[in-house]
Amino acid sequence: MSAETIFTNCTLVLPEESFTGSLLVRDGRIAEIDSSSSTRGIDLGGDVLMPGCVELHTDHLETHFQPRPKVRWNMEAALQAHDGQIASSGITTVFDALRVGLDGDTELGSADMAAMAETISAAEAAGRLRAEHFIHLRCEVSVPDVVERFDEISGNSRVRLASLMDHAPGQRQFVSLEAYRIYYQGKKKLSDVEFEAFSQRRLADSALYSDRHRAMLAERCRAAGIAIASHDDATADHVAEGITLGIALAEFPTTREAATLSRAHGLQVLMGAPNVVRGGSHSGNVSALDLLADDALDILSSDYVPFSLLQAVFLLAERGLMNLPAAVGLVTANPAEAAGLDDRGRIEIGRRADLIRVRTTPDRPPLVSGVWREGVRVC
Repeated sequence: MSAETIFTNCTLVLPEESFTGSLLVRDGRIAEIDSSSSTRGIDLGGDVLMPGCVELHTDHLETHFQPRPKVRWNMEAALQAHDGQIASSGITTVFDALRVGLDGDTELGSADMAAMAETISAAEAAGRLRAEHFIHLRCEVSVPDVVERFDEISGNSRVRLASLMDHAPGQRQFVSLEAYRIYYQGKKKLSDVEFEAFSQRRLADSALYSDRHRAMLAERCRAAGIAIASHDDATADHVAEGITLGIALAEFPTTREAATLSRAHGLQVLMGAPNVVRGGSHSGNVSALDLLADDALDILSSDYVPFSLLQAVFLLAERGLMNLPAAVGLVTANPAEAAGLDDRGRIEIGRRADLIRVRTTPDRPPLVSGVWREGVRVC
C-alpha cells in the first residue's frame, strides 16, 4: 500500500509563484499540487510550505566535535547534534565542509577530518540522520600536504564538492592585512612576533604551493566527478584561472568585479546568508545585497550560522528585494542544481518531498514548525 500525506491550507512556494492550496505526497515524492484546500490531511493553518533548504557550505560540524579548546566530543554524538541543528533550521540536504590541508589555526588534525568523513558516511548508511549529509572538502591549496590529505578522503562516496582556497594574507578574503591580523592573531592568541612569523610562513607556502596544488586538485576532482568551487575570488585573473580549471561555482567572491565576471561566464555565485542578515560582510568585503542588485547572486550558504538561510530568505521577501519564490530559490533549487541534485529543491510533481513548514510573523524571525525528508517527518 502506498504511503500518502496531504498538506492543506498552506502557502505553497513553487519555483515561479506562491499560492494557498494543498499538496499530496505519495511514497516520498510530490504527487499532486492543488490551488484549492482539501477537507482531509494536515491543516497547516496558512503557514508556508516550501522545499527543504540545500546547504552547500557549513563549517558547523567542527564546533560540535570540538566545543571548547582541548575538548573532543564523541564524533557520532557531535554529528547527531549538528544534524539536529541543521534539520531544525529547515535544511534537509547539507554538505558538511571538512578541511583538507590544515593551516595551523586549529587543534584538529588530518586524522580527525578523515574520521569525520567516515562517521558521516556510516551514519547515513545506518539511517541515523534527519537531513541528508554529503561532504564538501575545503582544500587549502597553500598547505604542503593538501593533495595527500585530499587523496585520503576523496574516495568516500559522500564527497560531492570541493572548494579550492588560499587564506594567505594580502589577497582574496584578506586583502586587508589588518583584517587578517584581527582574525588570526585573535583566534590563535599570538604575540606580535609569533603572528609575524605565522604570516610570513603562510605567504611563503602560498608562493611555493598554491598554483601547483590548485591545478592538481582540480584535475583529481574532474576525474572523480566531484564538483569544483573557487573560493574568495577577488580579481579578473582569479576568475579566469577558475574557468580554466573547470570551476562551475564561485564561493564568496570578495569583490563586485569577481562576482559579476563569474556570473557573465556562466558560473553560479554563492554568498553567505549571514552577509544578507547583517547587511554586509564581517571581513569588509563586498555586500551580498550589492551583488543581488547587480544580478550576480545565485545561491546563499549559511556558512557559520545554520538558521541564517531562512532568516535571509524571509528578510529579502519582507523588504521587497525579491519575491518569495525567487528568494526561496537561492537556498533550494539553485544550490541543488549546482550540486547536481536534480531530484529535490522544488515543489514539482515527481520531486522528492523534502519539505519544511515555516510560520511567519512580521518583524520576527521565521519559525520552522515541521520538517519532512522524502515525506517522512524528521523534525
